[in-house]
Amino acid sequence: MSIDRAEVIVTSPDRNFVTLKLTTADGVTGLGDATLNGRELAVVSYLKDHVVPLLIGRDESRIEDTWQFLYRGAYWRRGPVTMAAIAAVDMALWDIKGKTANMPVYQLLGGASRRGLLAYGHASGKTLDELFDSIRSHQEQGYRAIRVQTGVPGLKSIYGIASNATYEANKGVRYDHEPAQRGALPHEEDWDTRSYLRHIPTVFEAVRNEFGPELPLLHDAHHRLTPIQAARLGKSLEPYDLFWLEDCTPAENQEALRLVRRHTTTPLAIGEIFNTVWDYQQIIREQLIDYVRSAVTHTGGITHLKKVLDYASQYQIKSGMHGPTDISPVGMAAAMHLGLAIHNFGIQEYMKHGEKTDAVFEQSFTWQDGYLHPGDRPGLGVELDVDGAGRYPYVQAYLPYNRLHDGTVHDW
Repeated sequence: MSIDRAEVIVTSPDRNFVTLKLTTADGVTGLGDATLNGRELAVVSYLKDHVVPLLIGRDESRIEDTWQFLYRGAYWRRGPVTMAAIAAVDMALWDIKGKTANMPVYQLLGGASRRGLLAYGHASGKTLDELFDSIRSHQEQGYRAIRVQTGVPGLKSIYGIASNATYEANKGVRYDHEPAQRGALPHEEDWDTRSYLRHIPTVFEAVRNEFGPELPLLHDAHHRLTPIQAARLGKSLEPYDLFWLEDCTPAENQEALRLVRRHTTTPLAIGEIFNTVWDYQQIIREQLIDYVRSAVTHTGGITHLKKVLDYASQYQIKSGMHGPTDISPVGMAAAMHLGLAIHNFGIQEYMKHGEKTDAVFEQSFTWQDGYLHPGDRPGLGVELDVDGAGRYPYVQAYLPYNRLHDGTVHDW
């Protein structure tokens, strides 16, 4: 067998997705997710112009060899565009291998290590009442763990608040599910760290008073704090027993996490913008984090992220794979298969896709009592309706950016 055809399919049912479809000489197909929110067409070009010509005629069973060929053979390594493209190829090859073996991918990875994957949802509100309603709604949907994001007095629109969908082009879309604004230019938001640091502990105190001590709570600081500010936040949130504090400071400055660790015992989750094991080398070895946040889609696929998580397991660090709606159902399926198989699974981010997306991507996963399972269909368990995808052409969209009150561009 060999790869006979490779297609790059761009569709925008509820948001933009990039999917690679590989077909073998005897008609077996495999899908891979190459979506990179706000920079989708860069990956499309990388795949179409540089990767697809290298795939035709290759033995589809040689997953590791193909991964090394695409990574080392390009000479220019790493980065989100390269690693998303490699991830798409890798997922598609695992999908084909599972279909050929008539087994779900998690069985090929060693079989299930658990019955299902604990998942967390995204509750948010500009006010406490709105936040409480959102938490209750997520509990009614079955979530057993909940990320809490809140408005900050004096700030108009900040990351992660569902009701902040104020952009005309995004009306009717939950802002926390799709913050990328459809249009020619990114939306500008405002930020003030001191106001945020004063406000957040009072929110978590209120949430604990209302919902009790047992509910696992998570929070995302979204790269916006300096190391000492992150240390202060972690320490101030200790009384509220967070499951984790995510992206407390820009992760590129890995030594900064030493300072944060010295000041707080709040568990830390880092890595959704990381792409390789080399990004994690220091912070895993020094045990500066507790959860690996990378997505299969952005970290070279199942083959590479499994190696990252195997390395993390030596230091009792667990998975917390990135799973917002800009990870397509194909990428989510890959995360579920990997999460089900590894021993050091921690939790899975899960944001439900829209109805149009679910119609274009036919899926086999289950969601029951707060747990995900990828299903037992051979391969990844996702099929793409190519004709349906064609009804939703690409729409230009950008993630927002931040400015401080004095006009300085700040981390979003």
